[in-house]
Amino acid sequence: MINPDTAKQLLTIVNRIERLLEERKAINEDIQGVYAEAKSNGFDVPALKEVIKLRSKDPKEVEEAEFMVDTYMNALGA
Repeated sequence: MINPDTAKQLLTIVNRIERLLEERKAINEDIQGVYAEAKSNGFDVPALKEVIKLRSKDPKEVEEAEFMVDTYMNALGA
């Protein structure tokens, strides 16, 4: 059996997580709205998502990944 103080702490943690999940849901909806706006303005959404993904990475990591893709493409004759 969980003692009352531990149960209270558990409830606080669960409530905080639930609140954060709701906030994340709202943020995700906002992000989807921005992507819809970008699309309606003629931007390519998959390319935009790739740009955002690349900007979040370390530049050295991006450079290494691009080098490997180029190497593989050259090996395939493409």
